[in-house]
Amino acid sequence: MVSDRRLGDKCVFQPFIVQRRQLRTVSAMGNKVFIIALVVALVAISLNNYLKRKGETRYIFHTEWYDPVSATVNKFHLSFFPRDRSVEMYDLRAQRLFLKRIPVEGVEERDLYLGNTIVVLSRQLKITDYADAFTREQITSKRQRTFAMVKPDAVHRLGEIVDVIQSRDFEISQMKMVQLTRLQAATFYREHEGRPFFESLLDYITSGPVVAMELITTNAVKKWRATLGPTDSQEARSIAPESIRALFGKDKQLNAGHGSDSDISAIREIEFFFPSSKINDDLLPQTTAKLANNTCGIIKPHAVSKGHIGSILKAIKEEEFDISALQIFRMDKVQSEEFLEVYKGVVSEYPGMVQQLMSGPLVALEITSGVHGPQTPIKFREFVGPADPEVARELRPNSLRARFGEDIVKNAFHCSDLPDDGPLEVEYFFKILQ
Repeated sequence: MVSDRRLGDKCVFQPFIVQRRQLRTVSAMGNKVFIIALVVALVAISLNNYLKRKGETRYIFHTEWYDPVSATVNKFHLSFFPRDRSVEMYDLRAQRLFLKRIPVEGVEERDLYLGNTIVVLSRQLKITDYADAFTREQITSKRQRTFAMVKPDAVHRLGEIVDVIQSRDFEISQMKMVQLTRLQAATFYREHEGRPFFESLLDYITSGPVVAMELITTNAVKKWRATLGPTDSQEARSIAPESIRALFGKDKQLNAGHGSDSDISAIREIEFFFPSSKINDDLLPQTTAKLANNTCGIIKPHAVSKGHIGSILKAIKEEEFDISALQIFRMDKVQSEEFLEVYKGVVSEYPGMVQQLMSGPLVALEITSGVHGPQTPIKFREFVGPADPEVARELRPNSLRARFGEDIVKNAFHCSDLPDDGPLEVEYFFKILQ
């Protein structure tokens, strides 16, 4: 009887026993994960303290890398050491060191901000968050965002204005040329509704394209307001002669530029032009691309990083070409390979070209010209110069690649090779990727 009862008890309680064992297993696994995470955090703190004692700074970020082979998103801690611009990667899923500390070309401290992508050993990493309080505090104090806009009366001098912006140590993280509708303009300037100048302001701001920008630097809001100068351009020429409104504005309304007046305004205005999620199409400012009678140009990531945007835009304008559309893009590997597919198997530099295009922000341009007319694609191709900057410096010393290129991959600028390619390449950026 005893044995039967015990057997019966065993039979009755077997599911409970199995469940309890499962719970213990899950609990043990949870404890293990917690302990590992705690150890990782303690190691990070200890290492940071050790590096501080040595006088060395380390920033740590949460990053993601999409592996197209396995179609999985892999998460890493990326450590960046400003002293020698070296990086180290820790695989969060495998809980092990993925990449020992090594110097990496093309990764700068200014590239390390939320939402940006960087390339480490052919892997495109998206920065998703700060991994410790020290990094958050240090980076956010150095990298405040603000909104800037070049108004219709000054767009024709965009290259000069961008030169001023970059010379004052602003980073242009987003930029787009758009044409505002009256509804969009009224929504953007809604705090002025009911004032005597409101209707004339709407007339002015919708009279032509504007260029919207997100700028990043230390104390960005205050610094950009100072760089703009007083609202009245005539007053600016008296008290702030080197300001943008003094240099490029005409009067109180035609004053070249706009800037956010507070942190809160900056967030709202950036979100208006560069929304983080899908919004009503009626309120989303549209690109100015004509998508016809054009050719395509791209300021490559290395030239953007070197601060050449303004100089290149000025040079294009000086040669009587018009920039009818403009936008900053960040390309992934699939997009880069797709765009450059015509060069695959044709030029040996194809892998390097793909790597360069995905290495950071680029500026895509739609080029038109009333002066050059149907010859615009050919004339622009000549102005860009030979693919190899060394050859360009010999044959066309005033070409873009001769002036701003470094080598055949980092040659500063891409342009459409054939007239028929231009509209297709422009459409890729200003229609397909929109």
